Amino acid sequence: MRSELIFGALTHVTNRYQLCQLASKATRKLHKPNTRLQDTTNEVLVRFRESNPGVPLNPVSLTEPHVEDQRRAA
Repeated sequence: MRSELIFGALTHVTNRYQLCQLASKATRKLHKPNTRLQDTTNEVLVRFRESNPGVPLNPVSLTEPHVEDQRRAA
């Protein structure tokens, strides 16, 4: 049931409004053509239950310049 998925996702995101915003953005990015939107939304909520959606997987250091920044400066 979707309510169970929502309550599971609320373990990492305590604000329901923020959860809706993050879930809608993730659903738009992960949705594949010819699949049901409901299934994609459920997959997003399962991912949110397993990990914190607010924390990036590969955090980028703010002190080190990016390769693109170095190319522009040169």
